[in-house]
Amino acid sequence: MRVFRHYSNLPDEARGAVVAIGNFDGIHRGHQAVIGKAGRLARELGAPLAVLTFEPHPRNYFRPDSQPFRLTPFRLKARLIEALEVDCLFVLRFDRALAELSAEDFIANVLVNGLGVRHVVVGDNFRFGRKRTGDIALLETLGRSNGFGITCLGRITGPSGGGASGGGDAEPFSSTHVRDYLAAGNPTRAALLLGRYWEIEGRVQRGDQRGRELGYPTANVALGDILLPAFGVYAVRAGIDRGAATKWHSGAANVGIRPMFESKRPLLEVHIFDFEREIYGRHMRVALVDYLRPEMAFDGVEALKVQMAEDCRRARASLAYEDWDASWPASPFMAPSTEPGD
Repeated sequence: MRVFRHYSNLPDEARGAVVAIGNFDGIHRGHQAVIGKAGRLARELGAPLAVLTFEPHPRNYFRPDSQPFRLTPFRLKARLIEALEVDCLFVLRFDRALAELSAEDFIANVLVNGLGVRHVVVGDNFRFGRKRTGDIALLETLGRSNGFGITCLGRITGPSGGGASGGGDAEPFSSTHVRDYLAAGNPTRAALLLGRYWEIEGRVQRGDQRGRELGYPTANVALGDILLPAFGVYAVRAGIDRGAATKWHSGAANVGIRPMFESKRPLLEVHIFDFEREIYGRHMRVALVDYLRPEMAFDGVEALKVQMAEDCRRARASLAYEDWDASWPASPFMAPSTEPGD
């Protein structure tokens, strides 16, 4: 997959694509459906398949002081998009110039003159241009006059039975719902919407060695500018990032501030079972599989060690019964059953 951070003076092979457009934070199953539809149209038309997205996320531009909310930092988002057999990824910097571009100029300058799009695929909530004045009707009207097609996919619903609000009705695949589930300590439900387990990734850094002293050495990863999931202990799968060749290991992890030790910043601490390799400085991926308990303070070190042993026992038991499939895209049993527009 070729990555372009501009839309002008593109090589001929990058123009004339079928382009899926969106923020695509999370690359959840609704996003996969949009990109999948674009892929099928690209094959039918004999055109390249492309994705157009924005960095940083527009919410960062409009609300720079908001709490971290990103589900997928760019490195991970690009890897997930590439795995969907996308030929070109166009990443437009979302700055003042782009935010002030009118919807009509976005179509003329970016889609027509820049990308020379053959066809555009979007979700039904897609809005664009200054003050979000561009909508599907405008895309369809200007698409006809500029010679490119438009496909809008209706909202695709996910599994029913336990929405973030407690209801049992089917809910749409939504980045907001995924965030809500992770914040509520429900990574399993988030995984059903994502089509995979949600990951935290980052460089393994040196810590204060308390885990080693307690008999449970940990790999420490700063959380960075991503969504903070519910603080507590999780059963996880972890591996040093090698893309599709990543080897996954079972483990238990704590996300939070460690009340006993008064950490100033939230941290991810991962204890990998039966693992003794030196991995400082390596880029680690950690998938949250099951939420075991919230963070808590203990009366002393011995009480903490007893609880850590119990956490590891529960994590091993949970992972032993988990139908783990770290492959991407998701395995067929997690695929959407219907796709509006087909």
